[in-house]
Amino acid sequence: MSITIVGIGFAIMLGLMFLGIPVAVAIVAVGVLGGLAFYGMPLVDMMGGVVWTSFNSPSILAIPLFMLLGELLLRGGIADKMFDAFAVWLDRLPGGLLHTNIATSALFSATSGSSVATAATVGTIALPALNQRNYPIGASLGSLAAGGTLGILIPPSINLLVYGSLANASVGQLFAAGLVPGVLLALSFSLYIAIFQGRSSRDVGQPKLSLRAKLGYLKYLFPPFLIFGVVMGSIYGGLATPTESAALGVVIALAIVAVMKRLSWALLLNCCMQAARTTGMTVIVLSCALLLNVTISMLGATQVVTQWVAGFGLDAFTLLLVLIIFYIVLGMFMDAMSMLVLTVPIAVPMVAAVGVDPIWFGIFIILMCEIALITPPVGMNLFVVHGLRRDGGSFNDVIKGGLPYVGVMIGFVILTMLVPEIVTWLPDRLAGL
Repeated sequence: MSITIVGIGFAIMLGLMFLGIPVAVAIVAVGVLGGLAFYGMPLVDMMGGVVWTSFNSPSILAIPLFMLLGELLLRGGIADKMFDAFAVWLDRLPGGLLHTNIATSALFSATSGSSVATAATVGTIALPALNQRNYPIGASLGSLAAGGTLGILIPPSINLLVYGSLANASVGQLFAAGLVPGVLLALSFSLYIAIFQGRSSRDVGQPKLSLRAKLGYLKYLFPPFLIFGVVMGSIYGGLATPTESAALGVVIALAIVAVMKRLSWALLLNCCMQAARTTGMTVIVLSCALLLNVTISMLGATQVVTQWVAGFGLDAFTLLLVLIIFYIVLGMFMDAMSMLVLTVPIAVPMVAAVGVDPIWFGIFIILMCEIALITPPVGMNLFVVHGLRRDGGSFNDVIKGGLPYVGVMIGFVILTMLVPEIVTWLPDRLAGL
């Protein structure tokens, strides 16, 4: 098999996607038809067994559980209280409520696992307050879109679960690897806001609260920190698998919503339906990617690409710079999950050949997926937060507001390349326990 055939297959998939064919259909068309063309029905017959074996795994069950956990936080009113608590503490910083957007997004990400859900949830809560205070619409939408991207980096992350499944990497190590970069990236966003958007704050006579009143708001941060502590603590304490910890998080969220007297059959049904819809979309794309992986493995496509790249004599740093450009361009036309499942089977063996740690590369590719979420014309978070506004303004507002954060993220990716310990320090420490 030659690199030309691999390139043609990849080009056909991209072409089908650009024509508006659903991502799952484009992937499975190339995977199944390609396997049929080279190996006939025996290869197609074995695909069902591969998919069944992959999905008959407890780690896959964590996906709907984390989706349900995020829905409970949103519809149970916990997210609203998080925003209020951060607002009273961060409102006086240069940039005001823009910092609240980032902080709320970061904490919601630590219990949700989805960027789109994070952007939609925090945007729904924050935009009315931002509009009331006359914040610039571009700055408001941009901070919400960027903050939402943290949903797939800060654990628990659905995309990290999918990466672990595709790359045969430890989900626990991936979650640990995403924590420090997630916190530092959130702080980087806030630093950008403080320096370049410090005048965005509009004080319209908001009353200054006493320290005692501010301390009273901290109780609203207890539920999400409790859930995060139980979920992550149970994993790294050796008490539960990621799936079992997700189930624990759901049980605690249900208890908190019940204590808040918001739990009802209607709310529970709505949360389950929304979680099922989102899980269904994720699982369909993942299953099609697994079918493609069967063909890729049988044809030896990964070895062909690895040998082709090795022929250029690139070191790890230079190869990663090339991949940054590749993923930025790809992310302009493809959503994050599709980009992840399409490239991981080829990219992981390729970078491993030049000595890149698969766990570190998992965070690298998630960061590139984050950039894809806010790069036009197909940045999913841009569409989500733009759809929340009610003034009928131009889509250019959210593009202009989000682009500076793309620069921040690219700079952060390069920083992790220069200092890989940002990613590897925590999982290495936990592995030594």
